[in-house]
Amino acid sequence: MEIKVSKRDDQWLGVRIEPFSMDTVVKIKSIAGRKWQAEEKLWLVPYKLATIAQLAELFHGDVIHVDEVLDEECYFLREWVDAGKKTAERCSGLLAKWESEHHQIMNNVLVAKGYSSKTVKAYSGHVRRLLAYMLEERGNCDQIGEADIRQYTVRMLNGKKSHAYVNQAISAIKFYCEHVLLLRIREAYIRPKKESKLPAVFSIEEVRAIILAPSNVKHQAILALTYSSGLRVSEVVRLQLEDIDIGRKTVRVRQGKGRKDRYSILSGNALAIVQKYMRLDMPDKWLFPGSELGKHLTERSVQKMFEQALIKSGVAKKGSVHSLRHSFATHLLESGIDIRYIQQLLGHESTRTTERYTRVSTKSISRIKSPLDTIE
Repeated sequence: MEIKVSKRDDQWLGVRIEPFSMDTVVKIKSIAGRKWQAEEKLWLVPYKLATIAQLAELFHGDVIHVDEVLDEECYFLREWVDAGKKTAERCSGLLAKWESEHHQIMNNVLVAKGYSSKTVKAYSGHVRRLLAYMLEERGNCDQIGEADIRQYTVRMLNGKKSHAYVNQAISAIKFYCEHVLLLRIREAYIRPKKESKLPAVFSIEEVRAIILAPSNVKHQAILALTYSSGLRVSEVVRLQLEDIDIGRKTVRVRQGKGRKDRYSILSGNALAIVQKYMRLDMPDKWLFPGSELGKHLTERSVQKMFEQALIKSGVAKKGSVHSLRHSFATHLLESGIDIRYIQQLLGHESTRTTERYTRVSTKSISRIKSPLDTIE
C-alpha cells in the first residue's frame, strides 16, 4: 500500500492512499477532523504533530511518499519515511510476495475449490500472522520449514489458543505451502489433539425465557427460528421470505455449512412470532434485513442481540446464540427422536457429530438412582 502525503496549507495535509480498501477508510475515519475531497479523491487531515503520529501508527510498514515542502519542514515525517523504508527492506521474501501476489493467488485457489468466504478470510489471516511471526522472530521470512510451523504451533498453544484454532491455522499454512509455494510439508506430528468439549445446553424453560426477553418482535423471531429449526447463526440471517413454507411447516436452508441445502422443521409457535414480525416490519427479500440497504442482518448483530437477551432473561447459565442449536438437538434426542433424523435437521455430515448430544442428554441419566438415595 502507498501513502502519499502533501502539504495543502498551514492547517491541512492531503493524504492519498492506493489501492483503495474499506480497511483504509476505517483507519482514516479514526482521525479526528478528517475530510474527504471527492473531486481530488484524497483525504484532508489536520496538519498537527499528533495527527502525523497517528498516521504513522495506522500505516506502520506501508510505503510513504512525502512532498518536498513537508520533507523540508517536518522532521517527524522524515523519520516516518525512513522507518517505512527500513520496514520495506526487512519485508522482503515471502511477506513481500504475500502482500503483492501470493495473497490473491491463495484466495483464488480457495474460491475455485469451493471454500466459503469465511474460510478464505480465516486462512488468509493465519498465513499473514505466520509470516509476521517469522519476520519478528528471525528478521526474515525467506522460506517456510517444518521447524517454523512447529515453533509457531507451540507459540499459539502457549498463547491459550484453542486446539481447533491451531488446527485451522496449520491447515491454512499447509494449503499455502502446497498450492502457492508448491511445497510438501509433513504435518502428522505437529497437530494438537482435538479437544472434546460438551456443548452448552439450556432447558426448555430457559429457552422460552431467552426468546421472550427482547421487547423487539424481530429479535424474538430470530431467536425463535434459531432454536425451533436448529439453525446456525449464519443460516438464520440469510433466510429469505420464500424459505418459510407455511403449508409444509418447513424452513429451507440455502447452502449451509459444506455448501449443502437442507430442510428443517418450522414450529407453529415460532411461525406465530415470525408472522407477527412480518406484519409489523414487512421485509422484502431477506427475512431479516440489515441496516444496509439490500443486505441481510449481520451475524455479529444477532450475537450481540442474544447476549442482551440472555442478560435480560435472568438465565444464569453461560452460552452463546449457537447454544440454542445445541439445545434444539438435545431436546429432540430427549423426546425420543431418532438420531438420524436429528442429523438431517442439523445438516451434519456424519452421525458421529450428532452423537455428542447423547453426552449432555439427561434422558438416561435421570433414570439412574444415586447410591446415596438408597441409604435410609
